[in-house]
Amino acid sequence: MLARRLPGATVLQIVPSLADKPEARAAVNVASALLRSGARAMIAGSPGMLVGQLQALGGEWVRFSGSTRNPIKLRSNGRVLSNLIAGERIDIVHAYSGPLARSAYGAAHDTGAWLITSYPGAPSPRMKLASLYQGALARGQQVIAESEYAAELIKQRHGIPPERIAAIPPSIDTARFDPGAVGGERMAALRHAWGIRPGWRVILVPGSLDSAHSQMTVVDAVRILVNGGMRGVAFVIVGDGADDEEHARAISERIEAQGIGGIVRRIRNCPDMPAAYAIADLAIVPCSEPATFNRIAAEAQAMGKPVVTSGLGDLPETVLAPPRVADEERTGWLINPSDPIELARAVAAALALDGPVRQAIGTRSRRRAENRFSPARVAGAVLAIYASLLEGER
Repeated sequence: MLARRLPGATVLQIVPSLADKPEARAAVNVASALLRSGARAMIAGSPGMLVGQLQALGGEWVRFSGSTRNPIKLRSNGRVLSNLIAGERIDIVHAYSGPLARSAYGAAHDTGAWLITSYPGAPSPRMKLASLYQGALARGQQVIAESEYAAELIKQRHGIPPERIAAIPPSIDTARFDPGAVGGERMAALRHAWGIRPGWRVILVPGSLDSAHSQMTVVDAVRILVNGGMRGVAFVIVGDGADDEEHARAISERIEAQGIGGIVRRIRNCPDMPAAYAIADLAIVPCSEPATFNRIAAEAQAMGKPVVTSGLGDLPETVLAPPRVADEERTGWLINPSDPIELARAVAAALALDGPVRQAIGTRSRRRAENRFSPARVAGAVLAIYASLLEGER
């Protein structure tokens, strides 16, 4: 239930722009939830295609160019925000980037508004310019981190008390990534396009081709599995190597050298990722570097697929596996990064599951994704923070 003081409150969210990007989509989702609660929802930012969607919902857009890092312009933006907050009687300001938080901090302080910040990613090295603006993010009365892993890093860097930071993951489109929304014709078309033989099982390896995603480990694990007698399984590596062409070329060369080109497909781009997950029996999300939020693992679970991945960064929060949980709560396997033998064992264990157990994992994964990552749940968690501030609980 929403807090009793949220209806009637005015909330201003500030984003770089209303272009169709994650932070703008998040702000519009929150605005929609605010309007349903009886609050007034405003978003400030440069124009973009989501302006119309916001206004159709009943929200208000304020043109604001806040992407600058020029100190003079940042101070000027602060004065603009002060006037806006005072003139519109804004109760809460929510900034989605470091430069925006820097401008908003003084404005909120001068007017008595609450300041919420969304802290993207992890703290940067202290010598980088980004670290200066992250310091502004850490000054919000409430700081939203992308995961518990990220929250711990932010607390350590900035000395934020635990009660001032909350872990709320970014949302994913659980309506699009829904196994019930993918028809058989889409799945059949994709199997045909990828040359998947009838009766063959599919293991999907999504993600950009770069060293951080460790697809090379997958290639080596496939060779181990083939040597162990695995047959009738196609591995599909879906990802563009445009940002790391040398690594992408090295993967192709390793596939050829290992003699597994007949069962490993390399797909540069797939416009229908929900169908790709739908035809898969298993998703491998190889990672050799920690991240604060792994969208691929979340989308795979939304599609009800078991996930094999490394136990780095936020992944143990997203993919449940023993010993962190009991085996009957499992949604996947967590392995040591860059270990092809351990990866091969996990894949073999996943493929060996009988039907009811595999179906139970899929149902559990889908339910967990809806509870953690759906736009409605994420927006609801943000509104709970707004309400607690208005009630004076924090």
